[in-house]
Amino acid sequence: MTFNGTWKIEKNENYEKFMEAMGINVMKRKLGAHDNLKLTIQQDGNKFSVKESSNFRNIDIEFTLGVSFEYSLADGTELSGSWNLEGNKLVGTFTRKDNGKVLTAYREIVGSELVQTYVYEGVEAKRIFKKE
Repeated sequence: MTFNGTWKIEKNENYEKFMEAMGINVMKRKLGAHDNLKLTIQQDGNKFSVKESSNFRNIDIEFTLGVSFEYSLADGTELSGSWNLEGNKLVGTFTRKDNGKVLTAYREIVGSELVQTYVYEGVEAKRIFKKE
């Protein structure tokens, strides 16, 4: 499928501002902006397997479209939610367990890039990945 492959972070747009809105402290924001994140995505129908590799952690995530699951961000923030496919875009809606606020994430292929967009409390950030 379109998302399959290994994607390496190329650049961030407004990512530190987004992390600040999420309540991540300044030291973790500085580190997070240079995490060298790599995503390996494998899609099989409605099932996805995503391996996240960065300077800070390696984690395997498996999910089925439309089925809620638990997830922890690299800073320890716990979320619950699901991914859905809307056209050619993956749309994730996740609720923070600590304050009930919603984080929305989008993954889409734009040209030869995987663009991951986050929206939290009106702050939008993008992380742009290139295929390895």
